[in-house]
Amino acid sequence: MHTIAVIGGGITGVTTAYALAKRGFSVTLFERHRYAAMDTSFANGGQLSASNAEVWTHWSTILKGIKWMLKSDAPLLVNPKPSWHKISWFAEFIANIPHYRQNTIDTARLAIAAREHLFSWADAEGVDFDLKKEGILHIYRDKKGYDHAASVSKLLAAGGLPRQAVTPEEMRAIEPTLAGQYYGGFYTESDSTGDIHKFTNGLAAAIERLGVRCLWGSEVARVSSDGRRATVTLRTDVGEEPHHFDAMVVCAGVGSRALAAQLGDRVNIYPVKGYSITVNLLDAQSQQAAPTVSLLDDETKLVTSRLGVDRFRVAGTAEFNGYNRDIRADRIKPLIDWVNQCFPGVNTRQVVPWAGLRPMMPNMMPRVGQGRQANVFYNTGHGHLGWTLSAVTADMIGSQIAEKARTMAPSQLLVPATA
Repeated sequence: MHTIAVIGGGITGVTTAYALAKRGFSVTLFERHRYAAMDTSFANGGQLSASNAEVWTHWSTILKGIKWMLKSDAPLLVNPKPSWHKISWFAEFIANIPHYRQNTIDTARLAIAAREHLFSWADAEGVDFDLKKEGILHIYRDKKGYDHAASVSKLLAAGGLPRQAVTPEEMRAIEPTLAGQYYGGFYTESDSTGDIHKFTNGLAAAIERLGVRCLWGSEVARVSSDGRRATVTLRTDVGEEPHHFDAMVVCAGVGSRALAAQLGDRVNIYPVKGYSITVNLLDAQSQQAAPTVSLLDDETKLVTSRLGVDRFRVAGTAEFNGYNRDIRADRIKPLIDWVNQCFPGVNTRQVVPWAGLRPMMPNMMPRVGQGRQANVFYNTGHGHLGWTLSAVTADMIGSQIAEKARTMAPSQLLVPATA
């Protein structure tokens, strides 16, 4: 049986391990935390949102970043302090603006395909994750934002996703608790929400039942490959401990860039910080005043999800500030203010803040496939759609490895013909 290392125990690593284990591989998963889904997969917006497939490689993103650079509570905030990583990333981001249309269409297609895998895996393994299939409502306060959304709807339709234009009256019928004045909206009935942390932990339990060896609390010191053997070296209390495999898959989120460099690959992921708050709905009035339909407010770059009866998640914003994980009060306050404005009946006395680093590639597309070495693979760089795309990219990488391994003997997995 071929042995494969999966580095990373977030949503991408756990789904990858699942896809490989179901194909009969002997899988070992490495995660630096004691538990699954403790970084970016801990408290995201909760949306499984094909309707949010629009990539950010658009001139309007650059203009907003410049405009808001000195505004600490801006939805998009760029720390003006230069670094080679940031400069190279933005240069590639701008170079990908011509691919905005096609990448948006392709992302929509991936997101639609991902649903089938994710729901079937959850059903097969009995994973309860507060799934709510109530759709997602995009809201707009002015004609400019609404008109841009209408053009995006055409791209989504080209990717196979229908979404419906709705009037302010129809918006109120879809989600009666939403307060405020709006120009209009777009409703995607096929989208859904849930708790990514619960899902990932439920699937992590499933992979252990399937025989995956999960090494929680394992700090990877370095990785290497000669094309025949892949080595993951752990840092332990008594020194370094090498583990050898036929192949490895890097699913390490914002840590993937450094690991890729050790393997001779360039994976130019930048950590884009997002924030969330989880509002604990402690009383009946708050539970009735909180929305059940998921929302996306394009102007403020915020999304919502209702997690069970007594939790309401609001998340979003984008901060280009390196590998900084600080939870800033000036970035959390706009989220609380938004809840107070849009859902005044919700008591925000008990709010749990969080921040996480999204692993973003400059083209806004995940890096899925083989590296320079024949037995090194990547499934990373999913950006703001990590959960939405995770199941399909895991299935893709599983299929790629299974196809190449079919004619190979163990210890010769994926060796190039010229080797």
